[in-house]
Amino acid sequence: MTATNEQAIAGQAVYTKKVLFAYDILVLGISSSYIWKCPSKIIEQHYNRHISSNHLDVGVGTGYFLNRCQFPSSTPRIALMDMNPNSLDFVSRRIARHNPETWQQNILEKIESDIAPFDSVGVNYLFHCLPGAIEEKAVAFDHLKSVMKPGARIFGSTILQGGVKRGWAARKLMAIYNKKGIFDNTGDGVANLEAALRQRFEDVQLEVVGCVALFSARVGDEMSL
Repeated sequence: MTATNEQAIAGQAVYTKKVLFAYDILVLGISSSYIWKCPSKIIEQHYNRHISSNHLDVGVGTGYFLNRCQFPSSTPRIALMDMNPNSLDFVSRRIARHNPETWQQNILEKIESDIAPFDSVGVNYLFHCLPGAIEEKAVAFDHLKSVMKPGARIFGSTILQGGVKRGWAARKLMAIYNKKGIFDNTGDGVANLEAALRQRFEDVQLEVVGCVALFSARVGDEMSL
């Protein structure tokens, strides 16, 4: 097992069943609004703009946005991908009405499973938890392209340190989370995130709200790699 894999496992291990039950209030309620300065309603709007009826969510958390967002169809195909079985089980139960597919996968590793491709992929609050610099984490984009249709859209959000305004509370909490291995975003900034997206996708859009970058991009019309 590589150091990167060990770090990835450590980063997702915090999502125990107890943490997941408190996550919506503590993270999406208090932290997002008052520390990261990006209220969850903004991320929900981002979902509604970009989600399709053939959607893969990666790093699924509690499925808060999947549970609330507006799908273009009443019978969407939804798939969940995460390293953590607790998260997969929690979200599967929460959106059981949609009969989601589940895939346990370290997104820093190549996707070997035979998965029918998607029209949209969501990576919400994932990249600041992945180990390494943006340039290393971006391998996740390469792996996800293998399960995206030509013209498919990837979208998401991540908490940054570079190129954003961070208040005292944000700086303090990020330092604690990075020390504990929950976050690994000391080198994450707007410029290198945008560069990683533009190297791989077309129609890149990026907006900063507080400490959070909201982004979207499209796979080219050629076959995905």
